[in-house]
Amino acid sequence: MSSISVSELDYAPPGGDSLFFDVSFGISPGDKAALIGPNGVGKSTILRILAGELEADSGEALITGSFMTMSQDVGMSRPDDTLREMLIDFAVPEVRQAGKKLVAAEKAMADGTDDGMGYAEALAEWGDLGGYEIDAQWAASAERSVKSKVDDLATRLVGELSGGERKRLVLDVLLTSGVDVLLLDEPDNYLDIPTRVWLEEQIAACKSTILMVSHDRTILERSATKLVIIEGSGCWVHGGSYESFPDAREQRQKRLGDALKRWNDEERRLYRHMKIMKQRAAANFKNATKANAAETRWEKFVAAGPPPPPVTDQQIKVRLRGGDSARRVLALDDVQTDDLFFPFSDEIFFGERVGLIGPNGTGKTHLLRALAGDTEPTEGAIKLGPRTSIGTFTQINDRPDFVGREIFDIIRERLNNDEATMKALGRYRLSDHGRQAFETLSGGQKARIEVLCLELEGHNVLLLDEPTDNLDIESSEALEEALEGFEGTVVAVSHDRTFLEGLDRFVMINDDGDVYGLPDFEVAMQALAEPDKLGSIRFAKNLVS
Repeated sequence: MSSISVSELDYAPPGGDSLFFDVSFGISPGDKAALIGPNGVGKSTILRILAGELEADSGEALITGSFMTMSQDVGMSRPDDTLREMLIDFAVPEVRQAGKKLVAAEKAMADGTDDGMGYAEALAEWGDLGGYEIDAQWAASAERSVKSKVDDLATRLVGELSGGERKRLVLDVLLTSGVDVLLLDEPDNYLDIPTRVWLEEQIAACKSTILMVSHDRTILERSATKLVIIEGSGCWVHGGSYESFPDAREQRQKRLGDALKRWNDEERRLYRHMKIMKQRAAANFKNATKANAAETRWEKFVAAGPPPPPVTDQQIKVRLRGGDSARRVLALDDVQTDDLFFPFSDEIFFGERVGLIGPNGTGKTHLLRALAGDTEPTEGAIKLGPRTSIGTFTQINDRPDFVGREIFDIIRERLNNDEATMKALGRYRLSDHGRQAFETLSGGQKARIEVLCLELEGHNVLLLDEPTDNLDIESSEALEEALEGFEGTVVAVSHDRTFLEGLDRFVMINDDGDVYGLPDFEVAMQALAEPDKLGSIRFAKNLVS
């Protein structure tokens, strides 16, 4: 039977402080469990320890049955590999070994270093292990996952696929593999909303036991049957989805607080009793035995130690101030970028929260860059209103101006004061990382630095490209709360449905290049679910000129 067992797991990175300790939990066969917690607490590290990629300092991590694992940046580091080479990494060990041998033999044949004998042997071994059937399964996954036709997995390059297509292809292969256990690190990253809905359905239908890391609150609500919460250097388990998690955590915090209060009250009672008995023993030696017994009882109680206290909440505090601008902030007149969509016109006014939505690859990020002035539209014109100050958040935290610099210096440049800089980093839970170079930070920490810079720069128009993609749940909620009180205009590209629900209206770009204006979240979700019926969806307005 497939299962996951973690017992008293401790880990500290080389030369660093303990990341977590005494982490224990179990995942039963068929469970769809999620590891959740703030950025940097060790969720991905636990998956890597389970997969055998890292060794824990102490404790045990055991998977019963066959397993496969997927990293959050799957397919990103080797764009020149073929799709077949990428997928070979997700085969069972003996097939993986035979596949790599076959790829090496094919390259040796191509460069003339093999006379064909090595290739023939590798091909025979591949066939004996069911390689041809696996090739057919991979081809079917590619047909379902890649928009353009894939004629040959052995020649199509990974770099020719979008990030979302790469991840969907690997997920399709893994979720239909029949393997006992799947370890998935942020499987939703790079996926558009229709593909995230597909992922939810596939997780529900999958027979494998699944342990995943995700910050997508909708996926956690709809797909997770159990949550393992990493916090307070340890963990606890909630036997339900994310929908009931906030109430469960509030009740747990209350119980921990009540238990600690009871322990403190009892410790004080035993201590006072011991003192009274010692005073009586001093007045009458016949009470000495009772005094010694009272002291022993108090010492044993203290030695056993108190129950764990409630976990200290360390939410980041975002203060986006903004400022006034002209009523019309942005005017788009027959705008088109790189022939990705038809020319369209629209106007964005002060205070609006506008979401740019649609499938991956339709040009949303290109449009956002044109609005920021980083690129020129292929056709048409974009005009900014008076008193407009634009701040941008990049999807992959691509900030060449930050590379090689310590984050303390990045923030101090904007505040010109050491104490204020440390306070600002503290509000974003980054005080301990002040002397780290930007490129060494995790994705979530880089995202928080970008948000903090937006706060300190005081823009009144924010252009946000997937702002919650790398943020933990607490940080996403803090950003959403700050945007509610932000005095200014927001235009955001996002596939985070919880984030999108807080926006006012939407501009949707379809695969066919049509651009629609949608008045609210409900209509936007309907349009994403049934794009072929956009013409009949009430209140959908075609913005194409």
